[in-house]
Amino acid sequence: MAHYIILSKLTDDGRKTLKDNPGRVIEVNEELKRMGLVVKSQFAVLGPYDFVNIVEAPDNETVMKVSMELGARGTVQLFTMPAIPAQDFIKKMH
Repeated sequence: MAHYIILSKLTDDGRKTLKDNPGRVIEVNEELKRMGLVVKSQFAVLGPYDFVNIVEAPDNETVMKVSMELGARGTVQLFTMPAIPAQDFIKKMH
């Protein structure tokens, strides 16, 4: 499975949802699992983004579908980057 970093920025609606139901973060992780992603790590962060997720997915298309599904809800904006483990990167350099 491929690795991805997903930076999430809540919209005003997303912040209200999370304030009213903090457990929604875990509920979304379960939805991601049903859509084919595995959340490896998740962090709430300060700065321009609200959350950083490290996930695994079978392919770019799966991540794209998840991004479109979540983004269409209007509660979050996502910035997704494919991530190459450092050891794999080093192997490719030889």
